[in-house]
Amino acid sequence: MSDEINKEEWKPSVNPWIMVIPVMLAVFIYVLDGTIGNVALPHMAGSFSATRDESMWILTSYLIAAGIVIPAVDFFSKVFGRKNFFIISIMLFTIASMLCGMAKNIEFMIFARILQGFGGGGILPISQAIMIESFDKEKRGLAMSIFGMGVILAPIIGPVLGGWITDNWTWPWIFYINVPFGCAAALLCHKLLEDPPYAKKQKNVKIDVKGFIYLTIWLVTLQTVLDKGNNADWFNAVWIRWTFGVSMIACVLFFHSQITNKESLIDLSVFKDRNFSAGTIIQVVIQAVLYASLAILPQFLQSMMGYTAFLSGATMMPRGFGSMTAMLLTATLTNRLDNRLMVVIGLSLIGGASLAFGALNLQISNMNIAVPNFFMGLGMGLAMVPIMNLSVDTLKNEQMTNATGIQNLLKNIGSAIGTSLVATMLTRFAQIHQYMLVGKLHDLNPVFVERVQATAGALAAYTEHTVAHYMSQYSIYGQLVKQSTLWAFIDSFRIFGVLCLIVIPLMLLMKKPKKAEVPVEAEKIPVGH
Repeated sequence: MSDEINKEEWKPSVNPWIMVIPVMLAVFIYVLDGTIGNVALPHMAGSFSATRDESMWILTSYLIAAGIVIPAVDFFSKVFGRKNFFIISIMLFTIASMLCGMAKNIEFMIFARILQGFGGGGILPISQAIMIESFDKEKRGLAMSIFGMGVILAPIIGPVLGGWITDNWTWPWIFYINVPFGCAAALLCHKLLEDPPYAKKQKNVKIDVKGFIYLTIWLVTLQTVLDKGNNADWFNAVWIRWTFGVSMIACVLFFHSQITNKESLIDLSVFKDRNFSAGTIIQVVIQAVLYASLAILPQFLQSMMGYTAFLSGATMMPRGFGSMTAMLLTATLTNRLDNRLMVVIGLSLIGGASLAFGALNLQISNMNIAVPNFFMGLGMGLAMVPIMNLSVDTLKNEQMTNATGIQNLLKNIGSAIGTSLVATMLTRFAQIHQYMLVGKLHDLNPVFVERVQATAGALAAYTEHTVAHYMSQYSIYGQLVKQSTLWAFIDSFRIFGVLCLIVIPLMLLMKKPKKAEVPVEAEKIPVGH
């Protein structure tokens, strides 16, 4: 019983607020690299003489590598000790960042991004576990607010910072800036962090080789399908069907091996906890909406409104201000207000903001973008921070590394699925609306005929009548295509909103968080033992 109490009551000798500095520095540079390269992708493709499809692997290889490492974090923490593995992850990420900046061809860049993903994969789950374990329960809400600020703000700032660096310096500097911060984070972690008793280096640790192979095959094939599916017309392509089939078989084999193998890569027993299961589903949905909206909104502003890459990235700033406001609110209210209520409010704000984006048109002002963005950021903060705390509130400390690893794996997959599906939604919805609208463009429609004649009359002063008539029809068809694309964006935003509102009932499954209590047995343990 005393061992159990020691595990739960362990606290670091260093002030946890000082430990936060290097941990959050590592988190920030890792999450930032998930989106900072998006706006620089055309520049990188040009430097490497690569096609757009080839350059996409610069982004996806990073996600694949990180996804493979995340579930194995608990194993590597036992092999090296969690502190040592955390420092190794930071240093590998930092070295790989330097190699990314030095890349001279697409093959070397993809190799460096894979290394960067391998290094970064261990940063997020270990950081989350450290932040949760190092603070008393009554202070965890504030700690998770700080952690959430890094997780939510970094991908929002990424496109803005990446666009500015690319325009004013050159694209390699979006990777070089990681080097000094990564070195500082690794050095400070070596000085300040310490391992709790259950996270120290262990002997005779075996790896689940079969599970690791199944996981690798599953994630690589799944990411390939998500990345290439839209361009290949999804399941109309034979190779997509085969690749997806292999992915699903590997997925089933992976989870079967984790259930039946005693030395499994991850411990799925944490899903027996209702808070963890419901909280993980909600986090995956929020993550998918976050990354999908970060992909779709700049596209809307650039293709439909004529914004530059930097200005479209800068429109994300109100979302950042909303997130910062939410962090202050959650830090203040976390011990005064039921966290479940804050999550419901947050999801409602995200859903409402997405539905507001679903009411946009081409005659909008900047405020029509800024206001919903602010409330979406506010909702992200109010929902994400409490749900991270609630989902692990009923777990034991020694389960944290495994639990956060599983959560971050599923969130990583959610981000990939959200980003890929939104590209498909835009393409397919635009085709559907174009098919619906084109039926209105015929000679029996008096409005169409009148518009063609009016436009042709205006153009007739510059060219012959036949050419003017043709140009008039082409101009109206261009407007139809633009309206069809606008409706595709509107439908996508509305789906985001409905999706966030649908998961709200899952909050009914979650137990009310317990207040921190000191066990009776713990009070009997003499000081110094």
